[in-house]
Amino acid sequence: MRLHEYQAKGVFAETGIPTPDSKLAWDVDEAVEAANEIGYPVAIKAQVHVGGRGKAGGIKLVDDEEEAREAADAILGMDLKGFHVDRVLVEAAVDFTDELYVGVTMDRGAGRPVAMVSERGGVNIEEVAEEEPDAIAREHIDPAYGMHPFQARKAVYNAGLDKEVAGDVASILMTLYDLWEERDGADIEINPLMVTSGGDVVAADAVFNVDGDALFRQPELAEMEDEAATDDLEAKANEYGFDYVRLDGNVGIIGNGAGLVMTTLDLVDYYGGKPANFLDIGGGAKAERVANALDMVFSDENVDAVVFNIFGGITRGDEVAKGINEALEQFDDIPKDVIVRLAGTNAEEGMEILNTELVQVEATLEEAVQAAVKAAEEVEQ
Repeated sequence: MRLHEYQAKGVFAETGIPTPDSKLAWDVDEAVEAANEIGYPVAIKAQVHVGGRGKAGGIKLVDDEEEAREAADAILGMDLKGFHVDRVLVEAAVDFTDELYVGVTMDRGAGRPVAMVSERGGVNIEEVAEEEPDAIAREHIDPAYGMHPFQARKAVYNAGLDKEVAGDVASILMTLYDLWEERDGADIEINPLMVTSGGDVVAADAVFNVDGDALFRQPELAEMEDEAATDDLEAKANEYGFDYVRLDGNVGIIGNGAGLVMTTLDLVDYYGGKPANFLDIGGGAKAERVANALDMVFSDENVDAVVFNIFGGITRGDEVAKGINEALEQFDDIPKDVIVRLAGTNAEEGMEILNTELVQVEATLEEAVQAAVKAAEEVEQ
């Protein structure tokens, strides 16, 4: 589960991490009122689960009431990389001299959590990791013992941070790790962690993603789930109980099993397409669940074609075929091209059941992916 920035900052503030004064607003008048109460200048920030909000026009710095009203009116209701903006965070601007990065995630290659610190805050940290990996100091942590203070200090030292803020940054890194561990985190980060002109450090942004399977242990965070899923597709995913991740491409992907779906994503990319989503319907999926999956992908306006990749084990090919037929028969006109590949248990029976007037059937995964990429390209043209 992904928390919104304002939710994550609320959690951070409870642990003592400094955050700017801020208020949540749902309409333009609320945003202007909040800005007047906080005092100018303020930042007005779209609250959606997407990176690069600033470059996309979702964050604006304003100096007076007139600018605040114009910015709030422009941001509220906008479509930001496929996400509808229905709320903004109005936040006191930070007079900063430097931008840092701190975060904690799981290093699956090492099989351990890893704490990260970098002087390259305020930019896409994934690009920094790819282009300048040495610009990020990393410290792996033994989960049996947790993060030791010397490890936090070591990460800060290796990142080359100014000694005037090193102690505060190390303390914040320790707090982030404790939150990550105690609250069943997946990823937690502050980017940027701003250094003010007075030498203080302030969390100007906040990311906190929580393991959805552990929410039963986190009742306070579980209460935030419905509020966090403001996007219609996220709300549908919660309703249907899907593992769903929205991406920025136009080829919709449905499969049974995370590995199978990831393989399909890789093949879409390999054949020149762009995946629109990750959607795993799980093992043993019946016809209704398959129909729900198609309903989700069809609801995504970015999707131009859909590839269905099912390998029958627990999931039977004939059940999947029934679900596909039932879903598609609900439409007078099929909104997207659907390409299906079935293999494994009862695959032959499923192929016979599929209504080939509604779907395109391919024998291999490679052929199915290529057909979906081609269909999506034709829609774009």
